[in-house]
Order: sequence, then C-alpha cells, then structure tokens
Amino acid sequence: MIRLPAEWEPHEGTAMCWPARADMWGERLVDAEAAHAAVADAVARFEPVTMVAAPRSAERAAATCGPGVDVVEQPIDDSWFRDSGPIYVVDDSGGDPQRVATDWRFNSWGGKFLPYRDDDAAARRFAEARDEPVRSIDMVFEGGSITGDGDGTLVTTTQCLMHPNRNPAMTLTAIEAVLRAELGAERILWLPHGLALDDDTDGHVDNVAAFAAPGRLVLQGCDDTDEADWLRLDVNRRVAADAADARGRALDVTVVPVLPFAEVDGERVAVPYLNYYVGNGFVLVPTCGHDADADMVALIGEQYPGREAFGLDVGAILAFGGGGIHCITQQIPAV
Repeated sequence: MIRLPAEWEPHEGTAMCWPARADMWGERLVDAEAAHAAVADAVARFEPVTMVAAPRSAERAAATCGPGVDVVEQPIDDSWFRDSGPIYVVDDSGGDPQRVATDWRFNSWGGKFLPYRDDDAAARRFAEARDEPVRSIDMVFEGGSITGDGDGTLVTTTQCLMHPNRNPAMTLTAIEAVLRAELGAERILWLPHGLALDDDTDGHVDNVAAFAAPGRLVLQGCDDTDEADWLRLDVNRRVAADAADARGRALDVTVVPVLPFAEVDGERVAVPYLNYYVGNGFVLVPTCGHDADADMVALIGEQYPGREAFGLDVGAILAFGGGGIHCITQQIPAV
C-alpha cells in the first residue's frame, strides 16, 4: 500500500533550494537570499535542514545560512523545491514501510521560466545522492498543487491540474488515476480556484488550502469585496463545505479571512497566510506587516495544537518571486 504522509507527521528533516535564477530576482536577489536563509534558520530550530545550492552559489549559501543548515551542491535552475523536488510517499507493499521519492516530470509551470532541465532532474538527483529509492512518473506535476491528510484524501485545484500547459492530453479521470496509483489517493477534492494573481503556478492549492488533520481543512479567504479573490475563495469554501473525505467524514472547514496584498518594485502581489509550512513542533507562516498578521497567525496556530506557530516577514519578497514559505520547503518524512 502506498500512502502520502501528511505534512504534520514526523519529519526526518526539511529540504530547500538556494535562489538560483538571478535574472528573475534582479536587484531583489539579495533580499531573496536573505528570506531563504531566514526560513532555513527558523526551521533548523526544530529539525535538520538541507539547502541545495548550485555549485557557483554553495559557498555564499553556507556563509549566509550559518552552521545550522547543511548545504549540498547540485545543479538547479530555480529555488521552488516544493515543486521540483521529490514528493515522498511511504510504501509498505514489500513488507516493512519504505520511504520512496516520487519523481514527476517538471516543465517549469508550463514552460514559463527557461531553462529548467536541471530542475526537471532535481528530484531524482537529490534522492539518489541520499541513496533513496526513486520512482519516476510520466506526468507533469508539482508538490504545491496538492495537500493531503495522510489518510487517503487529497485536495487540488481544477485551475492548476487541468491547465492545458501541464498535461493537455489527460482527462480529469486519467489524472485522478495516476494520483490514486502513485500517492495512494482514495478521495480527491477539486477546488475550482487558486489566487487571482497566481499567474506563475496557475492556481496552486498551497496558496488557498491546507489540511490541519484528517477531516479538518483550512482555507484562505478574502474579506475585501472589491478583490477578485473575494468571490473565488468563497466558491472554494462552498465547495469544500459540501465535501467529504476518504473516510466519509464531512469536512470541518476553517477560513483564514484576511488576504494581505503588498507592492514590490511596482508589482502588486498577494501574500496568502495559507502558504505556511508545518514541521516538527512548529507552524511557520508568511507575513508582510499587515495589521492582521498576529491574529491570523494565532488562528492558524489554533488548528495545530501543541505546535509553536509564528510568522516570518518574508511573505512579500517570496510572493514577488512567485511563491511563499511552503513553496520553498519540502518535508522529508520520517519512517
């Protein structure tokens, strides 16, 4: 049996990548590096962190992150390891449970950023360097496009997985069949929308939804009726409120009602609190200096009792680059 562990289950550690696409970050590259180092240092308080860095950047990554982060060299094109890195499953079909790195095709979110050859190879290279078993899957897929409850339920968005720049020849039924076979999905909930401004990933679910426990789903809301996300995220809420999980439980939905926006170098970006990362004893939430930061971090923390929930003011710069804290982290589940 194959199972996708929930993010809140015990981790052996966390993997990240150092910013590599200098032409994308431009004059904000130093800020991006500082944000990645801040996230790595925050996570390293609770569990081991491995930072993958391109050979030309490894020395700088090590100096910026400090001794608490293990830097390894590997060719990469970009730093969004949630999407280019391995998605780990646990497979007990051979007897004892074994952690397996699934290696999906990566096409840079529909060919948006070139080159991406090294990122397409990143999952396999990372796992093989750790002597881990790898299973390659012939479907374009990114880790940020799903959230799982560890008990057979996955949530995704139609906007992303059915986008014609991913797998245009595959029907929804065909995509579901692969997710059932490779991730152990028994029930897949398709939310209609990602964020209105999420042009880079075409609506990744990790900006709008995350499981807090089996049967408990946290959703990003938007309380500003003038924003396009007000309607989009309310549609998601209504779809989720009418859904059941793989065990037949009606989903208990909690909405984080505030969606902050920020401006970076003249570009307006959404900074969703939902792009948080859950690890061994902590919940790390992206913030951007909004008046609601403390209240929304506290609300998220209530969904994960027994963990330290705290915000990190890196949300605006990471959103400028196309993601958030969840997008730059990838858990390595303990077995």
